[in-house]
Amino acid sequence: MGILDTLHERLVRERRVALLSRELAAQLPENARVLDVGCGDGQIAARIGALRPDLEIHGIDVLVRGDVQIPVTPFDGSRIPHPDASFDAITMVDMLHHTDDPMVLLREAARVASGAVVLKDHTLTGFLAEPTLRFMDRVGNERHGVVLPYNYWTEAQWRSAFDSLSLRVAHWNRSLGLFPWPASWLFDRSLHFIARLAPPDAA
Repeated sequence: MGILDTLHERLVRERRVALLSRELAAQLPENARVLDVGCGDGQIAARIGALRPDLEIHGIDVLVRGDVQIPVTPFDGSRIPHPDASFDAITMVDMLHHTDDPMVLLREAARVASGAVVLKDHTLTGFLAEPTLRFMDRVGNERHGVVLPYNYWTEAQWRSAFDSLSLRVAHWNRSLGLFPWPASWLFDRSLHFIARLAPPDAA
């Protein structure tokens, strides 16, 4: 593990996991059956489960890791292997920008989730946004063998995609505070968001 990896693990990862777990847990319906798409090691999902024992959480991922902390099944990265409206909620944390076309899995999430689609991802916003996001992606994911297509969208592109799938934005937060100062000045800005989306048939 290089020096950047070591610094990321010590200074960023635990803070990120704790903060995102709280933020995401607050957006999920009560007593929900939740599918975490692209769950990685399942650490955030497991922490959400600890905060919200009313939830039943399962995961799917293209790469199933040996140290995964929730039940995970493999999938092909394109089609969610579950029937329509079979989960109350879908979570996708920093994974859509790793796909060639985020619309594919957004459409699948709208199909499978009956109540909410909860996203954490990036917005391509501000000065030097793309090289900053690429740097964060490399440090956080390259050593795990995660595909890095650097497919970042602007907020306008995200909202256009949601509209095209009739996903209503019920919550949008781009002030997450994932990084301690002074790193926050460079790596937070408006580069991150959490959104809760209501699928077309949600009440």
